[in-house]
Amino acid sequence: MDLLLVLWNFLIYSSVAAAAVLVLLTFTLYITTKPYPIVEKYTEEETFLDSKKNERLKFPSITEPCSVNLSVVVPAYNEEDRLPPMLDETIEFLEQRLKEYPSYKYEIIVVSDGSRDKTVTVAQSYAEKLGTDKLRCLELIKNRGKGGAVRLGVQSCRGALILFADADGASKFEDLTKLEAALKSIAKYDPITQPAEISNCDILVIGSRAHLEKESLAKRSVFRNILMYGFHFLVWLFTVKGIKDTQCGFKLFTRKSANACFESLHVNRWAFDVEILYIARKLNIPIAEIPVRWTEIDGSKVTPVLSWIQMGVDLGLIWLKYTIGAWKIKSEKVE
Repeated sequence: MDLLLVLWNFLIYSSVAAAAVLVLLTFTLYITTKPYPIVEKYTEEETFLDSKKNERLKFPSITEPCSVNLSVVVPAYNEEDRLPPMLDETIEFLEQRLKEYPSYKYEIIVVSDGSRDKTVTVAQSYAEKLGTDKLRCLELIKNRGKGGAVRLGVQSCRGALILFADADGASKFEDLTKLEAALKSIAKYDPITQPAEISNCDILVIGSRAHLEKESLAKRSVFRNILMYGFHFLVWLFTVKGIKDTQCGFKLFTRKSANACFESLHVNRWAFDVEILYIARKLNIPIAEIPVRWTEIDGSKVTPVLSWIQMGVDLGLIWLKYTIGAWKIKSEKVE
């Protein structure tokens, strides 16, 4: 009986101590966390090289009105091999559209995320062929992480619509038409002929590979499937419900929704997609999820175990920091 009493008291004191530690850690996290993201940006990252003019020109800001129909933001870290096929496919599609609609304008922004290979050289070679009105290279001085690279690219673009597309070309670029159709059905504006009107709408359309999940399960190892299901569960538990595929690198924003989402983005690593969707939900931005074709390309930068663990930690922090008010959304800020 005495032993049971001792155990009972131990459990009570342990629970109280654990609760006290949790409260202390939460309080410490709250007072040491900046509510809005502080975006590090070097002076050199505010310009791009125009080799034809042999000078560096200043990138525009997303806060300015749109001047092209579409901006394609391509984050690239050591992608000298996978980038050319992706750019070739993208340019072929957009140039064909340009023939059909001569007034259509596009730009591609390749964001080299502190690459140590020839990614910048590859991007610049395309800029020389196409001209910097169509393709620009944003060379980051140091690696920011995928989310940080996408944010800086988005904030330097001119598009009424902004497409974030992975450098590996795993998604078929022509599936952009599927995303545009979904966006048009919500906005009631044509993304090709009414860029100014559609740029001021609040809409986000995301590509999804969820329809390919059965095929993927058969190809992956049991361990990787467990990690994938665990990640999906954490996304559902902590952040956004109802989205089947948060991580597909093929997302289409209106200019207004991109500005609202990325100005409050805190996560610079792989889980940034989830935070973007979390912010969009908090701002009541309509989200449409559209099936797209996808092919796994060799050379992925995602480390199966480490990256998944990192993403899991980030998901927990997204939930905790927003829940306790340590992180805030700028568009909700009351002046």
